[in-house]
Amino acid sequence: MAPANLRKQVLWFVVGIPLLYLIFLYPEYQPPIPSPLQQRAFVWDQDSQWKALEAQFVKLRPGGCEGLGDQLDEHLVHARDLITQAIGQQLTPEAPLFQDLESTLFGLAPMVAVCTERAPEYIGLVAWMRSVIKDQSLRWDLSSPATRSRLYRLLYGGRAACEEVLLQMPRSEIPPLTPGDDEPSQTPSASILGMTVHSGDILVSRGGVPISALIARGNDYPGNFSHVALVYVDESTNVPVLLESHIERGGTISSVKEYLADRKLRIMVLRLRSDLPAMVADPMLPHKAAGAMLAKLRGGHVPYDFAMDFRDTSSMFCSEIVSTAYQPKGVTLWMGLSNISNPGVIAWLADFGVRHFETQEPSDLEYDPQLRVVSEWRSADSLLQDHVDNAILESLLEGAELGERMRHAWYLLPISRLVKLYSVSLNAFGKVGPIPEGMSATAALRHVWLVRKHDSMNERIQRMVNDFKTAEGYSPPYWELLAMARKAKQQEE
Repeated sequence: MAPANLRKQVLWFVVGIPLLYLIFLYPEYQPPIPSPLQQRAFVWDQDSQWKALEAQFVKLRPGGCEGLGDQLDEHLVHARDLITQAIGQQLTPEAPLFQDLESTLFGLAPMVAVCTERAPEYIGLVAWMRSVIKDQSLRWDLSSPATRSRLYRLLYGGRAACEEVLLQMPRSEIPPLTPGDDEPSQTPSASILGMTVHSGDILVSRGGVPISALIARGNDYPGNFSHVALVYVDESTNVPVLLESHIERGGTISSVKEYLADRKLRIMVLRLRSDLPAMVADPMLPHKAAGAMLAKLRGGHVPYDFAMDFRDTSSMFCSEIVSTAYQPKGVTLWMGLSNISNPGVIAWLADFGVRHFETQEPSDLEYDPQLRVVSEWRSADSLLQDHVDNAILESLLEGAELGERMRHAWYLLPISRLVKLYSVSLNAFGKVGPIPEGMSATAALRHVWLVRKHDSMNERIQRMVNDFKTAEGYSPPYWELLAMARKAKQQEE
């Protein structure tokens, strides 16, 4: 090669590569952050009560079950009486009975956490309460914030109280399955993790990655679920598949093995009530709805909907799979739409491409009175980690309220853009790339930051949890975990 040509190539390399790097550093266009909704996020604002419950637990622990005497039985009887009263009358969300019921169930939790052999009885009581409250809420206006708050306080509050009890049990004794309502169904059935599911059932679940915690906690009513899937059971083989939409792959038909391979911390089975007018007219409606969605997903690629626009079904996020399947059959799910009104949370979600903040969140489907909770499976090994993940995200979102934004390694943007181009080329051939279809190169770097931030905080918190258990002799409740997460966040700043 002539020296002149060699010099030109070296010059191009020395000048051209840095120039391309600088060009690829140019920031992506960021659409304006949508204005907050005219709503207010739910706030418990009961820190003193949580601490009082913990203090009661500490006080009762030395005496154990024997020390509780008749006190536990009296409280359980009172709770049953309140639920029975609710069955016998039509109540408004403002009825004083509900506040009494909430206080009684919370008051029982420290006693049951001491006497954990009574935990199945307590968990069954909370499940009964949930069923009765959902019956009552069929006649309520779920668009009312006061009504939504009442439902949330009882249903989410009851769930939270049960899990605080479970966390005081030896891990080997935590029951993986919690039964709910044995709602009848005429559609084909199968078994998943010991739970009987029918075609048309809805599975809401929680993933084990930080983005799952963000989805679960990042709305006006923070919940425990981040994903929704629709069950289809073949009537001739009784083999189930899961119809879902993944950030990485869009619309997907998954086997049970593939569904469970995407790590799940919990799974709840929801089933359409058999007494709904549409179900009375056609008991096979859920199977037909699932079958129609199965045909749609087989008919072509359905991209993931990062914007979370449930009204546009050209692309779909996971909740849309379910709502779109049932809508043509005359069943409108999410009677109370999800709202995301906190400006900080909106800014974080907008950084991942979300543009619609009145939407359908997985956690909120639990409160839809058209659906019965049939059963729930929890990973006993991961229940504490589930709570730690919630605490980490809640502490980060508190920072978002103060204007803190997700960061990204800006100097890696050129590399991320090259990876995105590679991913786009794979998507064109129906394959999955390192950066999901629909996610920008910058959003991918933000996701990397979130994962690293979570992992770093989690490492600190796990040490604090071990120290707490050694010093106090029991597992830290959620408000202690949240305090640890806030401390871990401060230590990293």
